[in-house]
Amino acid sequence: MKRYIYLIIILLTIGVSACAPSRQTDEKPTLTVSIEPLRYFTEAIAGDRFKVVSMVPEGNSPETYDPTPQQLVAQAKSKAFLRIGYIGFEQTWLKKLQDNAPGQPFYDLSKGVALMAGSCSHEEDNAHNHAHEGVEPHIWNSVKNARIIANNIFQALSEIDNEQTPYYQHRLDSLLQVIDNTGKEMDTLMENADRTFLIYHPALTYFARDYGLNQISIEADGKEPSPAHLKELIQLCREEQPKIIFVQKEFDTRNAEIIARELQVNVIPINPLSYHWNEEMINIAKALSNP
Repeated sequence: MKRYIYLIIILLTIGVSACAPSRQTDEKPTLTVSIEPLRYFTEAIAGDRFKVVSMVPEGNSPETYDPTPQQLVAQAKSKAFLRIGYIGFEQTWLKKLQDNAPGQPFYDLSKGVALMAGSCSHEEDNAHNHAHEGVEPHIWNSVKNARIIANNIFQALSEIDNEQTPYYQHRLDSLLQVIDNTGKEMDTLMENADRTFLIYHPALTYFARDYGLNQISIEADGKEPSPAHLKELIQLCREEQPKIIFVQKEFDTRNAEIIARELQVNVIPINPLSYHWNEEMINIAKALSNP
């Protein structure tokens, strides 16, 4: 009887041991990206070949975000880091992230984008100074730029995992179709859209460029507007007559609400950092088409 019990224990032990390596083998390699919209594009092309994680969680500002120690540990194990290009988080942390993962490839997905000039800085309790100067960083909020970003991701994945290039090409083609369909729907919505809009943080600069719109930012050089600047803004808006103010949850909305009451315009919450890029782009276009 004891002999049978020992035999059963041995067989169970062998079975458990045999299962353990397969669980480890089945784990997907990880790609780290900087922001949620970039996770959307990357997952669309990577499919089931990679797990994609974003460094800046939704609801946090990519201008001032500091990664947690756990995120740094995870990033060091990633196959690659894909960055959007010029947001404050990347500008501040790029060297540290590279030092954290020696030999890890970093891909700048703004390559090929017609970059616009911009300047924006943020300060937190004099402890950090996150800044990006010279380049407007919000390149993903544009259908034209989204196509370029998608192609850059395809090139990166084909380099990292070149045996699966046909797979990535097929998924790229599908994503480009989604981007093009998004653009067509937006074009229809924007035919009779209001040409000027207010926004707290100027995240729609490339969107405004694509459609010939006038974006008026409430922020002044990345800082809360002074009373004098608020007064100037209100006077400018009386002349330009925008009908909506876009606000983002990462930023204080009090000054936007003051201006809205003064001018009797609508405050519209948007989320340019949403994972659901195509839905958010259409939502913004709808808001502008129904001022």
